[in-house]
Amino acid sequence: MALVPYEETAGMGLQKFHKPLATFSFANHTIQIRQDWRHLGVAAVVWDAAIVLSTYLEMGAVELRGCSAVELGAGTGLVGIVAALLGAHVTITDRKVALEFLKSNVQANLPPHIQPKAVVKELTWGQNLGSFSPGEFDLILGADIIYLEETFTDLLQTLEHLCSNHSVILLACRIRYERDNNFLVMLERQFTVSKVHYDPEKDVHIYKAQKRNQSEDL
Repeated sequence: MALVPYEETAGMGLQKFHKPLATFSFANHTIQIRQDWRHLGVAAVVWDAAIVLSTYLEMGAVELRGCSAVELGAGTGLVGIVAALLGAHVTITDRKVALEFLKSNVQANLPPHIQPKAVVKELTWGQNLGSFSPGEFDLILGADIIYLEETFTDLLQTLEHLCSNHSVILLACRIRYERDNNFLVMLERQFTVSKVHYDPEKDVHIYKAQKRNQSEDL
């Protein structure tokens, strides 16, 4: 969500992020994601967590056909694109400054008959929640969105707003710092959280969360 310089400690450093195109194969489609690190920073490159979450969706871990999904802090939109290709109706969100870039990737990678299933929409966590109905989505997706501590409270407020009692949250992340674990502790105060997948090669975890108070009336 936040457009800030990002310190990547992996061995290959930032080299792969400077490539103008990143190519993937998901859902029997070749997906070519345009990257623009120079102008948009972290919002315009594909992080490993997005690849792992897309792979997890392709494995059929959740039922996507007819599902109402939202991707938070979408950046390049890879996860939302894959979800749409797999049959979900997806709202793909990020801050206003990233929307045109995000929209171009979504339009370039979805066939015309699937494009109506994907809507690109502005969402700044904790701010313009009024443009989304409470409990609107069956599935909330986020890849590498929990790395900035100052956004944690707003992100939790956003998750609380978007979730109904039956909604499922899937968050893919690499646990880099203690603050990442701190977010999971905060999340567990409001949601039941479990780890459902781990990719050892990319060192990415996927956590599943659902509202803790199942009797809560939205």
